[in-house]
Amino acid sequence: MNQKVDVAILGAGTAGLSALAEVKKANKSFVVIDPGPLGTTCARTGCMPSKVLIQVAHDFHRRKLLSREGIFGGEALTVDRPKVLEYVRSLRDRFVSSVMKDFDDSQKYLISERAEFVEPNVIRAGKFVIQANRTIIATGSSPVIFPEWSDFSQHILSSENFFEQKDLPPKISVIGVGAIGTEIGQALRRLGIAVTSFGLNRAVAGLTDPVVQEVAIQILSSEMDLQLDSPARLTTSEGRFHVESNGKIVTSDAVFASVGRKPNLSYLGLENTGAKLDQKGVPTYDPTTMQISGLPIFLAGDVDSDRPLLHEAADEGRIAGYNCVNEVVHFCRRTPLSIAFTSPNIALVGATYAQLLQRKPAVGEVRFEGQGRSIIKQENAGILRVYADPIAGTLLGAEMIAPEGEHLAHLLALAIQRKLTVFELLQMPFYHPVVEEGLRTALKDLGRQIKNRPSISDIAFCESSAMALS
Repeated sequence: MNQKVDVAILGAGTAGLSALAEVKKANKSFVVIDPGPLGTTCARTGCMPSKVLIQVAHDFHRRKLLSREGIFGGEALTVDRPKVLEYVRSLRDRFVSSVMKDFDDSQKYLISERAEFVEPNVIRAGKFVIQANRTIIATGSSPVIFPEWSDFSQHILSSENFFEQKDLPPKISVIGVGAIGTEIGQALRRLGIAVTSFGLNRAVAGLTDPVVQEVAIQILSSEMDLQLDSPARLTTSEGRFHVESNGKIVTSDAVFASVGRKPNLSYLGLENTGAKLDQKGVPTYDPTTMQISGLPIFLAGDVDSDRPLLHEAADEGRIAGYNCVNEVVHFCRRTPLSIAFTSPNIALVGATYAQLLQRKPAVGEVRFEGQGRSIIKQENAGILRVYADPIAGTLLGAEMIAPEGEHLAHLLALAIQRKLTVFELLQMPFYHPVVEEGLRTALKDLGRQIKNRPSISDIAFCESSAMALS
């Protein structure tokens, strides 16, 4: 069956659906090609079900703090892990249903097959051959499972099958200490599972600042066993399953694999498009237009291996969708923002410490052990480091493991995107007592290191007074 359309969208995940919204605004003809399952990675296997599990784990963990507040009996609380997983799936299904509801009126344009390029403007999907003026590749990504692990498949869990488990075994090793591995590892430990986490380096949840890294490792190590700076190897002996690293052998019932994600590109026949591929096998593209160089093809979402986060996938989908139905224009990308929902939260905002190292930024710091609101919440652990231009004081980035870090990170992202200086942000209101006062402490520390700092850094003169002084 042959079909001609203005736009073919390969993938009905977050990026694909965002692109679809832009295409529909322009009243252009389209087709969506996705073999399923539908419902987006975030809603089905990613950010939403994982955050439900993390919240349950956090709630159960709070029982250990109650007696200090004069609330007794918390030690008698128990957790039913099959019921926990059932609850996670119930909310997961609700989130998926919500996504599918938004897609309902477009499902008649859906082809539930894998797509393959015949040439740049021609795509084969099962019995369909589609000629498209422009195409958006939004096929997402999948968890990396190393080939050498194939003999241990019965022990391997990943985001693809984790939330389908009816129960969890008593001992789980987590391989990979990125954001997902760190979140899941801590949650499992708080649900009473013996957890050992293995990482190749000290970049827990993507942190690049060595000071923040060490604080994060200290905090997380107080709850679970961290084995860092060495690769992990899976073995069996005497009928038992083991993970070996750095001379240590850990007996486990299962492994949660979190060593990265690979773009879903291998089956697309990209060699038939003439696209140039980078070392990861991803077509070369412009991140401000999402267009693959010289072709009527656009990338969006995890498939480009750049910013594998839902809000970035949605933006990329919108950019690709807009440029597919209009003259191609360049879009400014938002300030980078990444959050791991560990406790305390781990977050990176704007430029990282590693990216700024050659510029020798000014660094402001606060530790939360003595921060008032954090003490009240019994969450007084962590550190925030904020980076700025040492001359003008323009905010550049931050890394943290901090209570309420998800909110501190957003405040900093807003300030960085608006190109505020440390002194302009200090002039904003800070209530007492709130965790955000910790941010103010870091900003004051930062301000003292800026060369062009005003005599009064956190109170602004009104206009008439400033005029009189001049």
